Amino acid sequence: MSSKKDMKLGLLIIVAGLVILLGNLGVFGFIGRFLWPLVILIAGLALHVLYFSRRSEPIFLIPAGILTVWGLLFTICNIWGWGLMAHIWPGLVLGIAIGLYEYYLYENLRSDTLLWVAISLGLLSVVLFFFSLFRTGGTYILALILIGCGAWLIWGRRGNKSKW
Repeated sequence: MSSKKDMKLGLLIIVAGLVILLGNLGVFGFIGRFLWPLVILIAGLALHVLYFSRRSEPIFLIPAGILTVWGLLFTICNIWGWGLMAHIWPGLVLGIAIGLYEYYLYENLRSDTLLWVAISLGLLSVVLFFFSLFRTGGTYILALILIGCGAWLIWGRRGNKSKW
């Protein structure tokens, strides 16, 4: 064999040994456990870059919006714990709404149906976020809002002499 082939083969064997060693030390498991949401986020951002650099069609904005929002949600859960997903899961619906809305904004032939679907999914997401808060401190927030509204009706309307 020539020395060039020996060098390539030797380098390949060293790389294979390093991969096996790092795998046994758990490096790839660590990377897989903690960095996988960034792959989703980066894919969404890359699709945005492709569209805004005029290299793709507006239809790519739908998965771009979805992947970006979902990547952010999964990264937040990966950092602060997956128990948080019990409260922020409506963001998954919000990701779809954002993807559809981005497509609506940048598509030449705008469909009102698409706009209403995006707005409906966005509002549904907000309502679901609100209801997911009821499982934690949301009931306290609702109680304070009701107390404030009642106080305003009693004391805030005194200056206004008109009847209801």
